[in-house]
Amino acid sequence: MSQAAVKPEDSGIFDPYSIPLDEIDLSVARYFQNQQHFGLFERLRKEDPIHFTKNEEFGRFWSITRYKDIVAVDTNHKQFSSEPSIFLTTIENEEDDSFRPETFIAMDQPKHDVQRKAVTPAVAPPALADLEPLIRERVGKVLDSLPVGETFNWVDKVSIEITTQMLAILFAFPFEDRRKLTFWSDIATADPVTLETMGLNADEQRAALYECLEVFGAMYAERAELPPTNDFISLMAHNPEMKDMDPMNLLGNLILLIVGGNDTTRNSMSGGVLALHNYPDEFAKLKADPSIIPNMVSEIIRWQTPLAYMRRTALEDVEMGGKTIKKGDKVIMWYASGNRDETAIDRPNEFLIDRPKARQHLSFGFGIHRCMGNRVGEMQVRILWEEILKRFDRVEVVGEAKRLHSSFVMGITELPVVLHPKKN
Repeated sequence: MSQAAVKPEDSGIFDPYSIPLDEIDLSVARYFQNQQHFGLFERLRKEDPIHFTKNEEFGRFWSITRYKDIVAVDTNHKQFSSEPSIFLTTIENEEDDSFRPETFIAMDQPKHDVQRKAVTPAVAPPALADLEPLIRERVGKVLDSLPVGETFNWVDKVSIEITTQMLAILFAFPFEDRRKLTFWSDIATADPVTLETMGLNADEQRAALYECLEVFGAMYAERAELPPTNDFISLMAHNPEMKDMDPMNLLGNLILLIVGGNDTTRNSMSGGVLALHNYPDEFAKLKADPSIIPNMVSEIIRWQTPLAYMRRTALEDVEMGGKTIKKGDKVIMWYASGNRDETAIDRPNEFLIDRPKARQHLSFGFGIHRCMGNRVGEMQVRILWEEILKRFDRVEVVGEAKRLHSSFVMGITELPVVLHPKKN
């Protein structure tokens, strides 16, 4: 049994060897919700690192589970395409042309590079340097509004609130309506089980995304007539290559930027609290030396791996690890596995805030599709912990973390905590 499979945050003992090797199917979201994927990935890395699955819902797909193989696929744009999707889509959805948002992360060069470059200035280092005082001020206000000594849901009061405020800044979105951004992000990646818990069906999901398009479409048209500013919408509206985007391309890029700005940071903010609670020796290190925070942020992002995978599609037959990936097959790069690969990362199942080379994780991807907002996510998590240490002695987790039913977003939906005031 792997060390990762029996950590305090796991929901129970699970034997990854109880399933025949050829029947392991990593599209099963409950493995991730129940934190059982760690043991399955460990087994696959050892016994079948290039793992084939075929099922009725998703068709043929390969699971790439070792760090070095993931990097090899992620940087090989000649044999592995990002089109038509970065998701493990169902056969039904792949064949449905009636609703197919186009996003630059699911495009190959040169179109990818043009659209990505257009919006990058909003999260480039000069922009972040200008934004940091405002983010710090808003993080401070959120933390100062929290009840001390009372149980509350950290995810809702802190992680969602801070990331949603940041999204509102990046889009220049009406601040009072900012929770719509969270809703659209959640619904864009929701599977049928999650939709049901939200009280919605597939038709209502699509209607909500059309509402997103309508709201942003109006903002897009309005900003095209105004002097350019450094928010995402204005940058797209004034870019010669993007100003005449069709609606599905606009919607796709909106979803990408909303989800990218929301899920990575939100779940790292929650996962970090849980990790430091479960590893008190690491929290003691942090309190003794807050200068570790930037390195700790990278370790949190590795540990949480907010997005479990990215998908590619084989453009031709490819030999990997003695297996033949057929042209047209879906190829899933499991970042959640590569970040725990014992052949690439020393003591990968331990949470170590002073880990050497902590930024060499896979959570942001590699190559041309490396997360463009990685610095803004790191900045928010860094500021959060700097401000927590100024105000509180500790953030105590007082109940079980509830997790999202998803094989894609490694989400924490509820994390009950109690804040302990800083001792004088």
